[in-house]
Amino acid sequence: QVQLAESGGALVQPGESLRLSCTGSGRSFPHYAIGWLRQAPGKEREFLAAISWTGGSTYYGDSAKGRFAISRDNNNKMVYLQMNSLKPEDTAVYYCAALLNGNFGSRHLRDFGLWGQGAQVTVSS
Repeated sequence: QVQLAESGGALVQPGESLRLSCTGSGRSFPHYAIGWLRQAPGKEREFLAAISWTGGSTYYGDSAKGRFAISRDNNNKMVYLQMNSLKPEDTAVYYCAALLNGNFGSRHLRDFGLWGQGAQVTVSS
C-alpha cells in the first residue's frame, strides 16, 4: 500500500520561494501519477499540479501556472512542488495525493486518494 507524506511547509515572506516534498512509500509508488492540491482557510480544496508516473508529463491548475513546478524522483520516491513568487493568497495546507481514478489530466478532487497529512504554508510579511 502506498503512503504519502508532505514536508517542507514553512512561514515565508511574499515574493519568496519554497519547495515542498512528498515522500512515498510502497513498491507501487513509482507507478502512480501524483498531484499537489491545497486548501486555504474557509475554501474548498484546490487542484494545483500533477505529474505522470514517469515524470515526463505534467499539468497545472490555473493558480499554479507560471509560478509553480512539479517534479519527481522515482529512485528516491519523491515528488516536489517548487513554488516561486509566493503571495499571501498562497497560504494554505498543501497536500500530495495519488491519481487513483480518471484519466491523466483530471483536476477533480474525487479522482485523487491516498492523501498525505498536509503541510502548512504561510505567506506573510
